[in-house]
Amino acid sequence: MLKSFIKKMFALVIFSILAFEGVSMVASAQEVAEDVVARRAKLEAELAIIDKEINDQKNVLEQKQKEGVSLERDVAILNAQIQKAKLSIRARNLSIAGLVEDIGTKNRTIEKYSAKIDRERESLSGLVRRTNELDSYSLVEVALSDKDFSEFFVDLDNFQYVEDSIRISLEEVGVAKKNTEEEKKILEEKKAEETDLRKVQELEKKRIEAREAEKKNILKITKGQEIAYQKILKEKQQSAAQIRAELFSLSGSTAISFEKALAYARAAAEKTGVRPAVILGIIAEESNLGQNVGKGTWTVDMHKTRDVPVFKYLTSLLGLNPDSMPVSKKVWYGYGGAMGPAQFIPSTWACFSGYINTTTGKCSKNADGSWDGPWEYQQNKDRVGKLTGNFPPNPWDPKDAFMASAIYLADSGADKKTSRSEFISAMCYLAGCGNVNKKSLQFYGDDVMCLALKYQKNIDILEGTNIADQRKGDIYHVGCSSA
Repeated sequence: MLKSFIKKMFALVIFSILAFEGVSMVASAQEVAEDVVARRAKLEAELAIIDKEINDQKNVLEQKQKEGVSLERDVAILNAQIQKAKLSIRARNLSIAGLVEDIGTKNRTIEKYSAKIDRERESLSGLVRRTNELDSYSLVEVALSDKDFSEFFVDLDNFQYVEDSIRISLEEVGVAKKNTEEEKKILEEKKAEETDLRKVQELEKKRIEAREAEKKNILKITKGQEIAYQKILKEKQQSAAQIRAELFSLSGSTAISFEKALAYARAAAEKTGVRPAVILGIIAEESNLGQNVGKGTWTVDMHKTRDVPVFKYLTSLLGLNPDSMPVSKKVWYGYGGAMGPAQFIPSTWACFSGYINTTTGKCSKNADGSWDGPWEYQQNKDRVGKLTGNFPPNPWDPKDAFMASAIYLADSGADKKTSRSEFISAMCYLAGCGNVNKKSLQFYGDDVMCLALKYQKNIDILEGTNIADQRKGDIYHVGCSSA
């Protein structure tokens, strides 16, 4: 009976240890959660302060925009632009830091669950072996031992009870671990999205440097004199002939005259309803973003599963050598491979220009997440070609690129021609419509709107219209340069 009692106590001790470990894990998880909540609250508080400061700078820009053009006003606008840009960068970094913190917490939780699963599996294996030993006793062995039948059955019951408890615990911990892994995956996807968007941070740094240089140059030339500043502004006013001849830079293509760029934009505007100035603004902004176009190699810099299969097919269809076509270089924040003036990645271009994945029957990835295809071009589904007459369209051809941009902008509402709808469409073009309200990314939309205003002024001179003056006072053109 003593041995039976010891075995019973052994079973109870094991169960108690498992139960205590479970309570300990819960307590530890609660402590970690409380710590994470505290750090998260701190990050969110910092973000809230920065968002308020961004709004404050935007209000400064709005107020200054209403004033007459002057040296004092334009210097104040430059200062507000610089400060707003720096705050946006800080906000984006804080957002990424919060996601990194959350992912780290999930990793630590997963590690604890994994360790617990390993320990319980080891305990379960030991119990199963011990139970099998008891089960292997023959009736003769039981009869010849110093135990009675009841002791064997009690031992078996005790071990079975603990074994069942461990199995239940394993199932519960396994489910918890799986849920945590899914939560971690969602966080990693958000972090990947945020990290990809840091490309705008690089552009914004350049914007800050350019604005600071502009401010210093203005003050140096004018020596703070209003009369000198007004003279400079007057000298910057261009004639119609100068505007037509001015070069319009394009990513991945040779620069063309503004007159030709405007002709492409007008043709796209007629088909889609998007203002030519907005199309020009997007193309100009993408040319800034894509300054490393032509420095990339598709075999090295392009996303292997998402873009390479489509890129190989479309270059083959167009009769182009993929090795000689300019694409953007992969940078630290994400993949390269963007093509032409509109900076479309191959998988996005495919969906606008009639490429179908024959495995799925539409322009989409396969069930396993790959984009292997095989791919097929279907002219009746080519939205770009239907409007340009080029079948299939070429992403490096400015005519096709301008049209594709206009279609994208129209799809997200720019054809309504209001400043708000144009701003939202510009934000969608950059980072998807889900990021429209992110203050740390809105400088992109601001840039596009200011470029659109600049080009609208040129169009007004060429066409004798006055659209720029009607629009420049609204909140979607705050901080735009006077010159």
